[in-house]
Parts: sequence; structure tokens; C-alpha cells
Amino acid sequence: MSQGAEGPNATKRVLITGGVGYLGCTLTPLLLNEGYDVTIYIFFWGVGPILHFADKPNLHVISGDVRDKSHLAEVMSYPACDKDPQLAIETDIHSTSNITELKRPDQILVYASTGSCFGAVDGICTEETPISPLTLYGSSKAESEKLVREAGGIALCLATVFGLSARLRLDLLINDLTYKALTLKEFDLYEGNFQRTFLHVKDAARAFLFAIQNDGVMKCQAFNVGDEKMNMTKSQVARTIQANVKGCFITESGSGENKDKRDYEVSYEKIRKLGYKSTITVEDGIRDMLKVLPFLPPSEISKC
Repeated sequence: MSQGAEGPNATKRVLITGGVGYLGCTLTPLLLNEGYDVTIYIFFWGVGPILHFADKPNLHVISGDVRDKSHLAEVMSYPACDKDPQLAIETDIHSTSNITELKRPDQILVYASTGSCFGAVDGICTEETPISPLTLYGSSKAESEKLVREAGGIALCLATVFGLSARLRLDLLINDLTYKALTLKEFDLYEGNFQRTFLHVKDAARAFLFAIQNDGVMKCQAFNVGDEKMNMTKSQVARTIQANVKGCFITESGSGENKDKRDYEVSYEKIRKLGYKSTITVEDGIRDMLKVLPFLPPSEISKC
């Protein structure tokens, strides 16, 4: 989430909750380099992911918890939500409610929503498609997105994010399969016909900057963020990985099941018409990860 002051002479100040997370530590240096005065909340993960830009004079760091309204980020992905449902509700919905209640009319609010809100959908998903979340993660995100739009904010419904970040995550689909291809060399893929849509973490960060800069035409709305060229089945992703990892063999027996039954194609026409487009392909992101993942020490892997 980001909040900023409006007006041509206003100080460009931004608050990022989850500033040390996978997306936050990618977004923060982007905003700093654009001249924004950035404050980040540290709740999980320590300070390692921000060390490469901690020397920036326009960066401010606060240890806090957005569930605490007096001190004014989120539990990411459905497995984490299922592990601790009460924490998920408190962190996703209650903290969003705190922020929307405290938001001034002149402040910009940008919320990281997700395609998980859609669930399993026939046809192409647009911002007008009725949602049917299949997980607690999806339903909590949908409720938070509604609060944000009602408060005049912008909800960015991100495709499944992938790629390198200073706070690396290996639980995301493309990152996970790439790491398995490197370490296991041979594994079985299930539900390979399920279609997902993808977005590099750097392009996700760029979408937040884009929203801040275009608040006037984007406020009170939701926008799907991604690229139709990256509407891919899990099998297509696996074949792309296999083509780039020597000696890797991925089979598809059809056994296995994922609780997150998302299977959809998404349109990104609405935000593209405003001038936003992604820049990094799935294959480019995989190749970048292959430069780094073979050298991850066990201590670092355990944090991912």
C-alpha cells in the first residue's frame, strides 16, 4: 500500500506497509530514485532486503504493525492464510480498515490485490467479472479491495508475481518450479492444464508508481495488472523452464491437487489503455533466476 500527498508543490511522501517484503523491497528503491520521500514499515523479515538502499537520505524506517491503529504488511499467499486464519483476517482486512479510516481525502491509497479474488472462471476475466474466491486469501483480499475502493483508493489486481527480489520467495509458482528444476532435475507437475497469468515483480513495482502518478483517472477503481502474453498454462511454464535447465525432465502424471483452483485468462486492456505495460517476460525472469538460485546457501533458502 502507498499513500502520498497531492498537489504540484507537495512533498512526495509515501508510506509502504510491508516495505521489506518481496514486492515492497523492489518498490521502495524505485520510488526513492524517483525522488519520493519513503517511509517503510518493518514487521517481518529483518533488514537484510533493504541494506542496498538504506543509505538513501529520503528513506525512513519504522518498526510497526498496521493492525495497531494507534501506531499505524500482509500475510501473503493462501498457504500462509490457511496456516493462521485469524492472523490473516487481522492483517489483511483489519489493517486495511485501519488505513482507509485514517486516510485523508488528499492522500493517494494504492492496494496490492490479486487475481486470486476471481477464483475459477470460464472465459476472460475483466474488472467487471463477478468474483468467486476459492481460498481465505482470495476472500480476504476481495474484502480489503472493496474497502480501498470505497475510500477513494486504487486496487491493483496483480497477476501471479515471479522473479528475483532482495527478499526472495520460492513459494511462488514460477520461482518454485524453477528451483525444483535446478535441484531435483526430475519432478511431477499436476494440474498442468490450469491456466494462470504472470507478472514480474519489477513490473508489479512499476504498476504502483504508475498508479501514484495517475491517481486522478484511477481512483475508486480496480485494475488488473499483467500482460495477456503471459496468460499461460502450468504446462507451458514447465516447458519454458525445462528448455532453460540442462538435464531437467518434468513429467505430468495428473496426480496431485492444489487447494487454490484458479484457472482463468485475464484481460489487461483497462490499465494498458492508460499507458501501462509489462516489460519482462516469463523466460527472461527464469533466466535471471538461474544466474542466482544455484548459489543460494541453505541458510538463505530456509528464509524463502
